[in-house]
Amino acid sequence: MIDAVDLTAKLVKCPSVTPEEGGALVLLEQLLSDAGFACTRVDRGGISNLYARWGDKGHARTFGFNGHTDVVPIGRIEDWQHDPFGAEIEDGFMYGRGTTDMKSGVAAFAAAAIDFVTQTPPDGAVVLAITGDEEADALDGTVALLDWMQSEGEQMSVCLVGEPTSPDHMGQMMKIGRRGSLSAWFTVGGQQGHAAYPHRALNPLPAIARLMDRLASHELDSGTEHFDASTLAVVTIDTGNPATNVIPAKTSGTVNIRFNDAHTGADLSDWLRAEAAKIDAEFGTTTDVQIKISGESFLTPPGALSDLIAGAVKAETGIAPELSTTGGTSDARFVKDHCPVVEFGLVGKTMHAVDERVEVAQISQLKAIYSRILSDYFA
Repeated sequence: MIDAVDLTAKLVKCPSVTPEEGGALVLLEQLLSDAGFACTRVDRGGISNLYARWGDKGHARTFGFNGHTDVVPIGRIEDWQHDPFGAEIEDGFMYGRGTTDMKSGVAAFAAAAIDFVTQTPPDGAVVLAITGDEEADALDGTVALLDWMQSEGEQMSVCLVGEPTSPDHMGQMMKIGRRGSLSAWFTVGGQQGHAAYPHRALNPLPAIARLMDRLASHELDSGTEHFDASTLAVVTIDTGNPATNVIPAKTSGTVNIRFNDAHTGADLSDWLRAEAAKIDAEFGTTTDVQIKISGESFLTPPGALSDLIAGAVKAETGIAPELSTTGGTSDARFVKDHCPVVEFGLVGKTMHAVDERVEVAQISQLKAIYSRILSDYFA
């Protein structure tokens, strides 16, 4: 039997701040190889990734887990009461960067998978796709794994992403989809001049203020069947002008949109550019628009996979999880193009926080849930 708590502690002690591997994937590769998994390192662009499969390639029933061992930076070390890479246990909690997001989840599904294939070898295959590039740009992480899988004829029938999903208590929520995410940078150009003679200049600041207000005031939608209303946030307006008697030549503003399945990134991009063009026509400015779509919204419709996960969660916790699409983005946005995907994991209250921590008992509980999911899937 693999102790998921002990494995979590070993992973937390690996300083795997993106893009550093930190020893986490080396540890998992050895553990999984010893248990009979065929392991392949799929490193790309300076990022370390691990693909592990037990069972025949291309089996009609292949259950996949996806997760990441990379973590965000710790911030100011003096703000921590516990060693961020010490995995210290105090009052029933394990402390350290990645305890919640998401080394406990990886430890739980790795331990569950090893015990399952060792004790009750299934008629099928079990896949673990673990990346070291989820917390950064995610260009060479799960995407690299999926690209490699396609080239090698590897396949998952369904996939569970082990990200933290519950806001307050274990078993509270699972994710059957995610909102899309888009960021847009606007640079508004005018003409520099003396503040005492504004008619001789073209001030871009009223233009950016009007544009940001119009965008922030616009109601994108009122929500859809499985999604809350889309949101747009103005995140910064920058001019960098230290002089009070100079009208600047340019200014900039940035917005972030989290959107539901009523929109696509392309449609929203067209709208943003059209709004900028209206402002230019009104003020005589020239606006450059740069847009990055981090992911489209997606939904795995409620059905066999969500029923499987929800049933196992209820059996182990007594709680029927809410089927949700809330929160930010995850690597499920990439997996959904490969196979049906659902997310379920720990309570996420302390992820990315100083003194990030996980309730120790929940690690074992999560392993039990993942073990039941495997058992029920291959039953």
